[in-house]
Amino acid sequence: MPSFTIQNASFTLDGQPYQLLSGAIHYFRVPRAYWDDRLSKARAMGLNTIETYVAWNLHEPRPGEFHFEDNLDVAAFIETAARHDLHVIFRPGPYICSEWDFGGLPAWLLKDPQMRVRCAYPPYLAAVDRFFAALLPKITPLQITHGGPILMVQIENEYGSYGDDKTYLAHLHDTLRANGVDVLLFTSDGERGKFLLSGTLEGIHATVNFASLPERAFASLRAFQPNGPLMCTEYWDGWFDHWGERHHTRTARETALVFEKMLKMGASVNLYMWHGGTNFGFMSGANVDDGQYLADVTSYDYDAPLSEAGDLTPKYLALRNVIGKYAPLSDLPLPEPAPKLALGPFFMTGGVTLWDALSTLSTPIPLPTPEPMEYLDQDYGFILYRTRVRGPQSGRLAILGLHDRAQIFLDGVPLGVLERNHPEKTLRLEIPPAGAQLDILVENMGRVNFGPHMLDRKGILGGVTLDNRFVFDWEAFPLPLTNLSALTFAPVPVPQTVPAFYRTTFKVDFLRDTFLALPGWTKGVAWVNGFNLGRYWKIGPQKTLYVPAPLLRAGENELVVFELHETRKLQAVFQSTPQL
Repeated sequence: MPSFTIQNASFTLDGQPYQLLSGAIHYFRVPRAYWDDRLSKARAMGLNTIETYVAWNLHEPRPGEFHFEDNLDVAAFIETAARHDLHVIFRPGPYICSEWDFGGLPAWLLKDPQMRVRCAYPPYLAAVDRFFAALLPKITPLQITHGGPILMVQIENEYGSYGDDKTYLAHLHDTLRANGVDVLLFTSDGERGKFLLSGTLEGIHATVNFASLPERAFASLRAFQPNGPLMCTEYWDGWFDHWGERHHTRTARETALVFEKMLKMGASVNLYMWHGGTNFGFMSGANVDDGQYLADVTSYDYDAPLSEAGDLTPKYLALRNVIGKYAPLSDLPLPEPAPKLALGPFFMTGGVTLWDALSTLSTPIPLPTPEPMEYLDQDYGFILYRTRVRGPQSGRLAILGLHDRAQIFLDGVPLGVLERNHPEKTLRLEIPPAGAQLDILVENMGRVNFGPHMLDRKGILGGVTLDNRFVFDWEAFPLPLTNLSALTFAPVPVPQTVPAFYRTTFKVDFLRDTFLALPGWTKGVAWVNGFNLGRYWKIGPQKTLYVPAPLLRAGENELVVFELHETRKLQAVFQSTPQL
């Protein structure tokens, strides 16, 4: 029987010392049509292993409703890796962090007002157990002990940065074993002793995550775990971006120098990310730093060795040169960048305001006071709260517990924006004698995926006040925007100044990757042929949205844009290079 074990200071594969040269690539961030291409490039770089997380929220979008088909066929992804002579490090969570909404946990957990995650809270454990019972039977036949490529399975993820519930970690260990996981189990944490102390289990191999100074990181690991192989499970070769920040990059030279230091030390390394991919749809996560909410951009390019569109970068070549000193490389020529598509500009030919589309997109839910979207069985997107305010009166409008961004309208006219990071901000309302309709459109910009603020319900959590008096008697209109096919578009003579959907068609002769640019637009979401590409926002740093060729059709294609504010010109461009 094949085996992957620990002997003294080494991993061993079938009894021989084995150094893991691994790269992170997440099947759920890469179109299935590109799995073969990306994995072949991993092997061509000299990697012998790939690592993937599992996105629980995609696999179980509703309690007990499981999806493992199409782009979520994780077993097929692992089998594809095996065909490219790659082993697999499997990280099933249930929490994955990864700049992914709620760290991969499903939003429906938050419908429980008492929910506690990543601990031994019984309803949470029951949900985890149900998910693992559905997932793991698809995976266990692919373990190396059964002739498959999976070498190792991780327990939780960087748990020492979150908490210290050893009962919870032991439960995950026992659940994995009870469901047939019989390969090596491990944990990964930050290098500091307090993280290792809290995030590990006795008898389970510990590894560390870091970006630089490997001597220090591995010394910390050795102080905690004197024996066993050294491993960096996440070598951060780039970084992620928040809206409103600069685009993070790391030089190929520095990345390669640190990488080679680790290989010289005999350590196993997983490049995080090797290929980042994309947070399509509403899957981007967020952080809270010094009390400020910071939402992640749509792209997960990460300045990784393989670009978001799957092209080789100077960093890929630099790391490949390092690997060539320690492992054999293929003699086959490396692939050239795939040709890209440039089209446009295209002018929007149809449009419909949110007000006119509302009855098509949503059914109102009467509420005495606004509630979070999770309490209304909504997971992502937007939610509109509407009420009728009696007049005449005036005062300051405040939102208690706004998550994350609200646009305020009085009788359909925009009054301003309130944001989570400025809870002290209010807007003055002047209500006429006949009264007025008050609309509050709240955007869920991504749930926090790291740290102590993960119980991040979306919408209005605490109510709405006018001059410190609560406003009651509301309707809520959930707007997950999962299907826009019923929208009816009218000709658009001029841009709107209220939230609106815009549509156009464009023809494609050759199916190639491209990047959607929306110059002059403000903030919103874009769809190509019904597929949600993700969020755009003029504040950047990201200025284009990746459009993989498999989303396109030969002939006529459709572009729909939901603009929250206004655009200076009703046009879009598909360009051959990204602006990240």
